[in-house]
Amino acid sequence: MNENRLIHEKSPYLLQHAHQPVDWYPWGEEAFEKARREKKPVFLSIGYSTCHWCHVMKKESFDDHEVAALLNERFVAIKVDREERPDLDQVYMAVCQGLTGQGGWPLNVFLTADQRPFYAGVYFPKEDRYGSPGFKSVITQLSEKYTERHEEIHDYSKRLTESLQRKMKQEPTALQETILHTCFNQLGQMFDSIYGGFSQAPKFPAPTILTYLLRYGQWQGNDLALQMVERTLDAMADGGIYDQIGYGFSRYAVDQMWLVPHFEKMLYDNALLLIAYVEAYQVTKKPRYQQIAAEIIQYVTTVMRDEQGGFYCAEDADSEGEEGKYYVFSKTEIERQLPQEQASAFCALYDITDEGNFEGNNVPNLIHQRKERIAQTLGITEEKLSTLVEQARQTLYRYRETRIPPHKDDKILTSWNALMIVGLAKAAAAWDEPAYREHAKSALSFIEKELVIHDRVMVRYREGDVQGKGFIDDYAFLAWAYLEMYEATFDDRYISKAQTLTQDMLSLFWDESHGGFYYAGNDAEQLIVTGKEAYDGAMPSGNGVAAYVLWKLGKLTADPQYDEKLEALFDVFSSDLSHYPTGHTQLLQVWMLTQMKTAEVVLVAEQEQVASSLRTLQKTFLPHVVWFLQDPRERAAFTSFQLVDRTKKHPMIYVCENFHCQRPSEAIEEAIAELIEMK
Repeated sequence: MNENRLIHEKSPYLLQHAHQPVDWYPWGEEAFEKARREKKPVFLSIGYSTCHWCHVMKKESFDDHEVAALLNERFVAIKVDREERPDLDQVYMAVCQGLTGQGGWPLNVFLTADQRPFYAGVYFPKEDRYGSPGFKSVITQLSEKYTERHEEIHDYSKRLTESLQRKMKQEPTALQETILHTCFNQLGQMFDSIYGGFSQAPKFPAPTILTYLLRYGQWQGNDLALQMVERTLDAMADGGIYDQIGYGFSRYAVDQMWLVPHFEKMLYDNALLLIAYVEAYQVTKKPRYQQIAAEIIQYVTTVMRDEQGGFYCAEDADSEGEEGKYYVFSKTEIERQLPQEQASAFCALYDITDEGNFEGNNVPNLIHQRKERIAQTLGITEEKLSTLVEQARQTLYRYRETRIPPHKDDKILTSWNALMIVGLAKAAAAWDEPAYREHAKSALSFIEKELVIHDRVMVRYREGDVQGKGFIDDYAFLAWAYLEMYEATFDDRYISKAQTLTQDMLSLFWDESHGGFYYAGNDAEQLIVTGKEAYDGAMPSGNGVAAYVLWKLGKLTADPQYDEKLEALFDVFSSDLSHYPTGHTQLLQVWMLTQMKTAEVVLVAEQEQVASSLRTLQKTFLPHVVWFLQDPRERAAFTSFQLVDRTKKHPMIYVCENFHCQRPSEAIEEAIAELIEMK
């Protein structure tokens, strides 16, 4: 069996390529020194272990001895796991998008020995197809050009790199409140009023857009903003993008109505959608949003949780070489597994037919069916129908577990785990659920124990091995997690940890000359471009989340340094926000907070009294409010409130602005009404 240098790596993605005939190198000086010594170009391939098209290209090209011989003879081949090295992925994805107008994975980039790109693309078939060159043609032609026009290619790669560096620098512009309305109007134009979402097909969940709209709707009293959120959340929960049997959301749907998913499940998608469903519940009080949030948590804590408390990355779309095979059913298969009454009810409600809705099989979904109609057709009550389909779901779940499961990427990433902790903490606060709180605490303890080395946050843990100095996402998301854990527990230590981590974040990533956070720290490997990013991709940007952390700490501590840094951060990204507001909704959420009337709410109460008072407040969506708990028996650890009466036996609530408080009240419901009306 073939074996290459990737055999010594811990990344599941790199290990998938460790027995190929391609002479793969991990990213590092050894590979580039070989390229310089042998005067060869570098082939850089970036992907991740649950990527469907990465699997396809692996099978077609990288497992192929003919292709491997060409690569080994003419290139130095490097494999990178984008989840371990998001800095490399970010730099070279920008190159690919600039050259081709496309992005995605596998990301394939051709470099000179000094790491400068001269050609890029995503998936290539092995052979030429439909007028487009196949991978064999690409590597043959590029290697010949590299030999024949060596100086020309080097000059081109330098110009390309300089162009990329120039794009990183933009002149600031004055931000106006109108940009928030412009963003809303543009989202309204993008919105699919029939099926929800903000594109036609493929269709992605875009949770950061949803949380922007929730804030905008409350601030402006805009019902349409809330309607867009509800339609999207309802349609996704009905669709095949949501696993109706085992719970959890897939990466995206390939169609407009959310029916057919791209079946891989990512931790970050489920964390961010958990946040969206919790917040939507706080606005609407719809029980279904609480149900979906609870099911996401059940999926993640059952399937994706390490025994030490951390959460794994992802589950693959493929099993047994087929996309979606684990998740789909034939009608005959369901009828064999269930009693007749359950089978009839389940098939009627979940769109299960003989013809199928996906390549002859069925993706269970609720898109076109409603319980009241199905119950009436079957001549049973809705309660009876609910009982039957839940019994059927449990049976089918157990049956599905007997199948060969998809590959699970069991890396534990700091940034993605931090997002899950945020979601769990928000759910714990909204519903006062101790189990959610404990899951969040356990994951946070895992990060602190395993992923912080000599006070430096790291990127990845797997099987006892820790790799990579943390990036801005790791620090910003973890600081956000600490802040949410404070509101879920009112343990002052989480604020202290958030402050310490934020100071480290400023020391490592802050641009002292122009403001904003660099993606990589000042102790990181130097790449061809040192970038700052505010664009929200599948996850909110590190700068966008860092902005929220700065805003929140400014409100919690009254320390002016946080406000000063926040203002500088908005300045450096002002041009990006103005030109493309819908791509920067995380940062714009924070800008919105600076334009709103905000409040500090202090509950003076003993810890034992919190549940009946503060939890009532936390069931309500109040993003412009910063919460404090002050035990009258103790001195506040990090605030400078001057509160007048600590002697009352009942919990007292103070509504404050800029640390100046109104007279205290015992009327919690009145305080909620006042806070909701505050704009």
